[in-house]
Amino acid sequence: MIGNDIIDLAQSRIESRWQRKGFIEKLFTVEEQRYIKDFDNPEIMVWLLWSMKEAAYKIYNRQTKIREFSPKKLSCLLDSLNANLAFGKVSCNENVYYSKTIFSLESIHTIAVDDPKNINNVIEVENKEIIKDENGIPYLKTDNTLQDISISHHGRFEKRVAFFRR
Repeated sequence: MIGNDIIDLAQSRIESRWQRKGFIEKLFTVEEQRYIKDFDNPEIMVWLLWSMKEAAYKIYNRQTKIREFSPKKLSCLLDSLNANLAFGKVSCNENVYYSKTIFSLESIHTIAVDDPKNINNVIEVENKEIIKDENGIPYLKTDNTLQDISISHHGRFEKRVAFFRR
């Protein structure tokens, strides 16, 4: 299964007041708050963690059909981080999701998968025929089959990702 999230950094600076009192404590675990506090650019860490939670939640919602986004129930752990790329895990209840985040000057894009072997088998998909089920979960229609797809948009950006099929 797959999930993704894109953050338009310019748009987030207009829409969000992440520095207001209580914002960080409301959305992030104690460990995540420590990541934010200790990182040299707290704003980027806020949106990295947020995008990891959003991408993982899309898988969780697809698996369980439960529509309850409680950010503190999704707990992020960073495995590696540099200026262009981050890898991590997101835990939710008994589930673990694996994430890969790509940074640019204008956006943060996170992909999450439920099996770490699939993290590098994700491709961007052109605007093709998308079908949603009764829960609003999207599927890509290819030939006579439906394939999991994750769609995210924010500000100037939209990402549609699916697994590469050989």
